Amino acid sequence: MKPLIFDDLARLPVLQFYEEAFRKATGVPLKIVPAQEPPGRLSLGPGENAFCALMGSTPAGCEACRAAQLRALGAAGRKLATCQIACAAGLTEVAVPVVIGGGHMATLISGQLFRREPTARDFAMVATMVGGGVNSDWSRKARKAYFETPVLTAERFQAVLQLLEVFAQYLGDHAGRQALAAAQADPPAVVSAKQYVQSHAEEPITLELVARHVHMSRFYFCKLFRKVTGMTLTDYLARVRVEKTKALLTDSSLRISEVAFAVGFGSIPQFNSVFKRHVGMAPSEYRASLRPPPPAA
Repeated sequence: MKPLIFDDLARLPVLQFYEEAFRKATGVPLKIVPAQEPPGRLSLGPGENAFCALMGSTPAGCEACRAAQLRALGAAGRKLATCQIACAAGLTEVAVPVVIGGGHMATLISGQLFRREPTARDFAMVATMVGGGVNSDWSRKARKAYFETPVLTAERFQAVLQLLEVFAQYLGDHAGRQALAAAQADPPAVVSAKQYVQSHAEEPITLELVARHVHMSRFYFCKLFRKVTGMTLTDYLARVRVEKTKALLTDSSLRISEVAFAVGFGSIPQFNSVFKRHVGMAPSEYRASLRPPPPAA
């Protein structure tokens, strides 16, 4: 198994389905992009806001769009949390990080919507910002698209954020489990080691124990496992335990400390540290994120 890369994530069948379903349900575009800084302005594909596409077709508009996207993507990556910003044209952009194994693998970028009704004065300011590099046909199309841009109430906008965050968490969890699973191309010793760890994760496990189980020397097994999986056995064991933890945290009747010891962690501080490193948030925050939001007043 090779280490998970962005292309593996982008090829997941559920991704294209969700992007289309999200756009149809909310009227808002959605795209997944790598965690690295993009080389230019990002187009959000066929569902992109028509006004944003027109802005991107002008030099000044393209630069303003790119600056807003970089602000949103950069903040989401630094904080490993959802970020929303207002672009120069007054539209809201949203970036939600996809965290896998504690690392920022990708970002869901969405938005291109208004939080309040735009005015003629707003559009005049945008047209001035773009400058004289546009013709009357562009201005006519841009005005029409500007005032057709979705305007979301606070309640609907919060629902959009929740849908994005739930999907980002699903992608991270799904991809994390895929990365831990045994692949057909893995050497038999690595397959056997993975199966052993997954079956005995709640027990004390050492490198020496697993090496004996697969009938290899400690040194050779350690080298082989890292070459094939891209991680040490200790890292792999931690990630397996974290995945088991996430499944148990859905049961609100279990205390977090009970869950930690049930999956094999030796202490609560160790558990908290490992969980936050791999998931990007504390166990209590993760459990809270699984609860449905309270009904609107």
